[in-house]
Amino acid sequence: MLDRFNDLAPEAAAEALLACCASPGWAARVVAGRPYVTAADLVVAGVAAFDDLGWADLRRALDAHPRIGERPGGEHPEAAWSRREQSGVRGAEDELRDVNRAYEERFGHLFLIFASGRTAEEILAAARGRLRNDDEAEQTVVRGELRKIVELRLERLVTV
Repeated sequence: MLDRFNDLAPEAAAEALLACCASPGWAARVVAGRPYVTAADLVVAGVAAFDDLGWADLRRALDAHPRIGERPGGEHPEAAWSRREQSGVRGAEDELRDVNRAYEERFGHLFLIFASGRTAEEILAAARGRLRNDDEAEQTVVRGELRKIVELRLERLVTV
């Protein structure tokens, strides 16, 4: 899979990467680093590029994610990945809708969490706790959660 990614035209490679992180600048930087020798090299480069993103680029990437508890449709990789990542939140849609609303009113953007392997109860507890953060602290948490998602999706991009 890595060889196939390395061989893609730049535009196609960037499109594939946007499923991992919806920041065009990030995708362009990762594409420019090709070819990658190993999947780990791609992940390291992707995380390094992510770590350099400012809040505006992070917001763009954040805005591309579905709300936690809302299962996206479609066959695009990011939709399939989101459904898989949020597999543990079934059965708590009403509570998640309420906490999403409160979070969005408080911070002005959707609640994002690395949901893989987490239960609905764990996610709800994290959301409620994060509502007590100030804006700066929450931006730091969002950056960390999004970074974990990007890293996982980069691995999936070239290994699945």
